[in-house]
Amino acid sequence: MTNIVLLGGNGYIGRATTEEWMRVDPTAQFYVISRSGQSTLTGPRIHTLTADVTSVESVRALLPEQVDYIVDFVGRPESDASTFALVNDKPADVMLTLAREKQVKAMGFIGGKLGPKSFLEGKKRIAETLKASGIRTEVVEPTVVYGGGRSDALAKMVPVFKFFGMFTANMKPVLVSDVAHELVSKLVR
Repeated sequence: MTNIVLLGGNGYIGRATTEEWMRVDPTAQFYVISRSGQSTLTGPRIHTLTADVTSVESVRALLPEQVDYIVDFVGRPESDASTFALVNDKPADVMLTLAREKQVKAMGFIGGKLGPKSFLEGKKRIAETLKASGIRTEVVEPTVVYGGGRSDALAKMVPVFKFFGMFTANMKPVLVSDVAHELVSKLVR
């Protein structure tokens, strides 16, 4: 049995990744950890748990003895450096600490190719730190992610991004199912 910990896994990309991974590994158990502890995904292999993903102690208390993979889905652009660190850096630090303790096979991380410069630079810096840890780290760097029921303002602009994506790869939108497939494929290789 494979145990997979998903920090912030109740979000858009996290849910798609769980669904993809469930198809790939029918024995995997998923420990989906978020502040809300709420998820639209349910089932006997999905353990939806509530914890502060910026606190090692809070997350550690919920983990099974064996953890094979841990993925950090937490993150968003923030203009204030201290807020950026709390929202983006801290969950990655928690993941790295727990990955070392549990001696995981690999870590996963969501970077980005589109967004404010400070966000992209911060995500790149975090990814480099994770890779330098010596633990295999797989990073997926999507642009605008759409599909899978997303209907916010950004999703409505997908046709515009598709047009500009013909001229620059950093603008080409990507289906959430493709992001999930890429991440799972890299991790379970």
